[in-house]
Amino acid sequence: MTEQAWVKSSYSGGQGECVEWAPNLTAATATVPVRDSKDPHGPALHFDTAAWTAFVTDIKAGNFTA
Repeated sequence: MTEQAWVKSSYSGGQGECVEWAPNLTAATATVPVRDSKDPHGPALHFDTAAWTAFVTDIKAGNFTA
């Protein structure tokens, strides 16, 4: 299996409060691996690519509020 190459979100804050994902595995596994950048040895969540795309689209559209 290919080792995960983690990439920090382009929206990452200067204090490290962000998520990372492993794009090199997305095509091979049909999932989007995501983890907390503050805990690089912690668990990763694997999202179905269609679900992740819908989630990101909704975020960009402002469909989630605090």
